Amino acid sequence: MKEVIVYQIDSFTKEKFKGNPAGVVLNAENLTSDEMQLIARELNNSETAFVLKSDENNHFDYHIRYFTPTTEVPICGHATIGALYAKAIEDRLDSCTITINTQVGILPINILKVDNDYQITMTQGSFSLEPAFEPSIKQRIVDALGLKKEDLNEKCPIQIASTGHSKVMIGINRRTLLNNLTPDFMALVHLSKEIKCNGYFVFTFDSDDKDVLTYGRMFAPAIGIQEDPVTGNANGPLGGYLIQNKIVEVSDGTFEFIGRQGETINRVGQMKVEINVKNYSPEIIRITGNAVTVFRTMMSV
Repeated sequence: MKEVIVYQIDSFTKEKFKGNPAGVVLNAENLTSDEMQLIARELNNSETAFVLKSDENNHFDYHIRYFTPTTEVPICGHATIGALYAKAIEDRLDSCTITINTQVGILPINILKVDNDYQITMTQGSFSLEPAFEPSIKQRIVDALGLKKEDLNEKCPIQIASTGHSKVMIGINRRTLLNNLTPDFMALVHLSKEIKCNGYFVFTFDSDDKDVLTYGRMFAPAIGIQEDPVTGNANGPLGGYLIQNKIVEVSDGTFEFIGRQGETINRVGQMKVEINVKNYSPEIIRITGNAVTVFRTMMSV
């Protein structure tokens, strides 16, 4: 029997049962990939992170693998926040920077200790932006989401943005419309195979909070996630997308905003997105979030 430490962490919130729940499995180095997949299925969070110790010869502190209930994915924002929060709690860490090895590269994660609690900042992978979709694919995406052409924000092209786990960006005009979306999930699954992107991030600037720039919802039914509550790998690349498309005015330096998500499904959470801008282009993207422990237990496999 193998024994592992399992945490349930709610990321991007300080209130239990809000934000985005992540499973975290510590001391996972003796688990097989099949066992990881079965544990992720059993915990049934959108993602579960498995933290493995580094070998002595490696230039990073931990290796992390990420699984949805149905498949392994390259990276996950809220599960990274959750994993490092759990690690900080478990090991009673002071403020520090830890490097993690993921499928999208070695990433630095900053752990800030404040009043015996922790805030986690994740540096994301390299930003990329694909060309806007041609009209027929764009129309099928709009139809699958139950939108009309006049619902779209004309400043926002529909295109794929990524910092390691790509998302389709869809800007719309009204928050009431965002909250009432009822997507055709099977249509999104079929589209995902065609466009080779599993996530659809619908966002709006329609905010009644001066500190919050965007509200969003993220759907990824092709990998077993009908709706993800608060998505680091959507809000982070959204920042790069906004800068690259000149939707927000920036100069070289740092652009920051708060993205909020999860309103419709009663799991509200938010994160700070910080983008280093060089030559009017996004260079480094970071997300910062709070977290809270829901439970800690031991599991025998």
